Amino acid sequence: MKEKIGFISLGCPKNQVDSELMIAKLQAAGYEMIDTPFGADVVIINTCGFIEAAKQEAIDNILEMGQYKEDGDVGKILVIGCMAERYRDEILKEMPEVDAVAGLGVNGDIVAFVEQALAGETKSVYPEKTTLPLSGERVLTTPEHWAYLKISDGCSNCCAYCAIPQIRGPFRSRPIESVVSEAEALAAQGVKELIVIAQDTTRYGLDLYGELKLPALLKELVKIDGIHWIRLLYCYPDRITDELLETIRDNPKILRYIDLPLQHASGKVLKAMHRSGDKESLLSLIRKIREYLPDAVLRTTFITGFPGETDEDFDELSEFIDEAAFERLGCFAYSREEGTPAYDFPDQVDPALAAHRGEVLMDQQYRIFAEKQALLIGKHVECVVEDYDGFSDSYGGRTWMDAPEIDSSIRFVSDRDLNVGDFVTVRINDTDEYDLIGETV
Repeated sequence: MKEKIGFISLGCPKNQVDSELMIAKLQAAGYEMIDTPFGADVVIINTCGFIEAAKQEAIDNILEMGQYKEDGDVGKILVIGCMAERYRDEILKEMPEVDAVAGLGVNGDIVAFVEQALAGETKSVYPEKTTLPLSGERVLTTPEHWAYLKISDGCSNCCAYCAIPQIRGPFRSRPIESVVSEAEALAAQGVKELIVIAQDTTRYGLDLYGELKLPALLKELVKIDGIHWIRLLYCYPDRITDELLETIRDNPKILRYIDLPLQHASGKVLKAMHRSGDKESLLSLIRKIREYLPDAVLRTTFITGFPGETDEDFDELSEFIDEAAFERLGCFAYSREEGTPAYDFPDQVDPALAAHRGEVLMDQQYRIFAEKQALLIGKHVECVVEDYDGFSDSYGGRTWMDAPEIDSSIRFVSDRDLNVGDFVTVRINDTDEYDLIGETV
């Protein structure tokens, strides 16, 4: 067995899949992967660099590992991922505790990078970012019964506030055969829920096939034995087609759960963001989704305090949220990011005001959410078991309406023994803040 490696993965699910691919390569090369950085010969930090909060999290992790290194608890510190790609040698200049830095293109040759860093032969390397592998063997870091399925990487939307196209490069899809082959392998490992992810899921296939291919891909995924739920995240609103909605409607394995990041509802603000649409067009889209899928659960995210956002724009967004009545919603204050067009926009909104507006919207959404949760009392809902609590003799899980790690949970009792990953029908008896309470039927 070679040296011990501790791996810290930060940021979004797409980054987590990248980490799983690299961990598999390192294991195959004979390195011992350990769950804690203590005692590691090498600590690899796969960073996020999307917004200021993500950068700060990465910096905090680097500084913490630097202290462990000073105390003799870890060996070398290697920094990779989005922040490394974005800031490159600035990291080495500003953070002397870091031994080597590599951009996204190194992911496919992570073993060579580690070997060179251990030998002191490299301090930084930045291969072409589009060489980042989109497929390969993975070591899952999620529970055994669910996994992310990344169908593309990069982004070509170029929203004014976002650094992702600069960091990860243009949008590029995996072939359908590659995605289906990976999904079959995941099912063979015991995965029952596939969570389909990309920077822009609904754009899938446009670059490879000249047309939108998400419906075609989904029709292949539903054929896989062992897969019980298929969940869609990051569905760009411009490409929610009738064909996609029909595919979801006609295939019970595909959950009526659509993650639809809208970012705003004011046409003026959306145009400044380099996005299309306005309040009326977005309401029209939501009506169409609910016509096709009357029981749909819609999740969205909004940005408050984008440059030029007036009180009137904010009021329009607030009215939109009331009218759309989303089942799930997140709100984030605008983060001013270097290198993005919006960084130099006039009329920057005071960060405290942006944060306050976000809090107002989340209070508003909590009222909507609580009303929708209350309507579930007495209903029977399919759930997946996530854990068992011996103290209360109850199970924890998620309904089909909840994505792992971002949405609500449910706690329920059962008159029979259950295992993690089992799917059960639960009668909802009550609500508790954000979560549900019930019993199996």
